[in-house]
Amino acid sequence: MVIITLVMTVLRFLLNEKGRVNPDSIRYMRFAHVFPTIDNTTTPLGYPLSIKFITLFGFDEFWSSKVVGILAFIFIVFFAWKKNFYLRETIVTGALFSFLSIFAFTMSEPLILPFVFLFLYVSKQIIDGKLEKWKAVFYLSLLLIALYNIRYSALFFIGGTGLFGLIYLKRKYAAIFIISAAIGLVFVVLYKFLFIDYFNENYVQTFLEIGLHPTSQLLVELFQGLATSFNPFIHISDPGGGKINYAIYGIGVLNILLIIYLFIKNKLSEVESFFIFTGVFGIICSYFIQYFYSINPLDYRLIAPFSFPIWLVYFKKLFDIFEIKVYVIGILSIMSGMLFTWLSKGNYLENRKEIFHFLQSEKLDKVPLKFYTEDELNLDKIQVAELISTVNPEIRITFKPQDTLQKTTLTRYKVLQKIKIDKNKYQ
Repeated sequence: MVIITLVMTVLRFLLNEKGRVNPDSIRYMRFAHVFPTIDNTTTPLGYPLSIKFITLFGFDEFWSSKVVGILAFIFIVFFAWKKNFYLRETIVTGALFSFLSIFAFTMSEPLILPFVFLFLYVSKQIIDGKLEKWKAVFYLSLLLIALYNIRYSALFFIGGTGLFGLIYLKRKYAAIFIISAAIGLVFVVLYKFLFIDYFNENYVQTFLEIGLHPTSQLLVELFQGLATSFNPFIHISDPGGGKINYAIYGIGVLNILLIIYLFIKNKLSEVESFFIFTGVFGIICSYFIQYFYSINPLDYRLIAPFSFPIWLVYFKKLFDIFEIKVYVIGILSIMSGMLFTWLSKGNYLENRKEIFHFLQSEKLDKVPLKFYTEDELNLDKIQVAELISTVNPEIRITFKPQDTLQKTTLTRYKVLQKIKIDKNKYQ
């Protein structure tokens, strides 16, 4: 199953018209390309630096991002096997089409998942009393800081860890969780003043805005996000609506109800309680942050770091009841992923070749580029920029019409009048 998951991960981005990248991927690859210049503070340094590190072995930024995702999955499985830590559960969780899609994505989620796994392992060692005192504080604090350096949402892991310690204040390990969380928060504050403010003093004012979205909209998006994130087979609904969404959401909701039932019926251990607490706490915080911080609607990708520990405990409970039969869930998920990937297939390698020849012929393959679009929400037009970024990562989105007068500013029309891109029918 591990081998099949790896093969499917590769096919997931090769059988995609733009190699599983999105507008944020452009920023990550550009950041890695221009480093040590600090390109932006919208994202922490962790993921771009991991891409930069892999480029030292001869890969470009696009292929480096894919190597990071594959290595992340391999590390999780290897560590689980080496430490005998949720090995069966890890294999099935990694085989879920949603997580398989994440490991194939040029985004920071593939990198944060192995660090979440290490965080869960160290937390278990502390709760079990195998890791104590200042050594425990050091490892846990280090992991919380590492998580924050990959995704800012790791702040919720810091908060969840500290709150768990406060709730179980009388337990021997409580002080370790509280002190580690406090150290993590101190780092967050220092990071804000010494890094973010130094390179972008208006970051907070730019991104914080009270009342961004109405509650009615956010609740609907939360329902859709949870229902797809906890659907073990299909993690994407049809944005155009339709009856198929009833089935997709329905399976997700039924699975959530089954998760709740199993957790209530089968008593959770202290370790499992910590896993579930930090996962649920992270999802709740991810919801409320939307009221004043602009992020995409919650989906399987944004929730993944927090749903990961919940899936592990869920599958552990299922293995306790059904034993080896639980692997069927992973097999069915891979099969549904194969079907979905085939139906929505594009040809990244062919598209990459077309873009490469276009940029080379225009002498734009090694120079900073701009890509003009009227609206960043028009994903159809942004797709061309995403594809270009996989060949020349030093590209920026511009909304200024006057920029189109420059030779190094491309538009969708300029590109598509000279080349043809293979697109799938199921956008």
